[in-house]
Amino acid sequence: MKTLKKIGICMDYTSAQLYLFSGETIESTLIESAFTKDVKLDSLDKGETTMHNTKQQDQAKYYKEIASAIKEYEHVLLFGGGNAKTELLNVLKDDRHFDKIIIELRPTDKMTSNQEYAFVRDFFSKIHS
Repeated sequence: MKTLKKIGICMDYTSAQLYLFSGETIESTLIESAFTKDVKLDSLDKGETTMHNTKQQDQAKYYKEIASAIKEYEHVLLFGGGNAKTELLNVLKDDRHFDKIIIELRPTDKMTSNQEYAFVRDFFSKIHS
């Protein structure tokens, strides 16, 4: 039986921690949004509209970078607090490249890195592929 390529992503609007799951090992990678507090303050100095446009553009780039990482996987777990994971899911649903990828959403409270690691390990360990 073929083993699915699996990835767990703990994310919010500022960063996404990617946990690449393969059997018993999990590798971790970080993707950060370009829209930082400094960028927000700098663009806000130029006006609220500029700040809003900068945020929209940076957020779209951030989601695109995460989506690019997801394309090579067959099963994706999006988790974390807040709405960023849901917004990313909506972006992915609108792209036919993700039609055959299993994407699951799980709301969670704030976790430490070790808790995130364990959450991904436990989630995918329960799935027989």
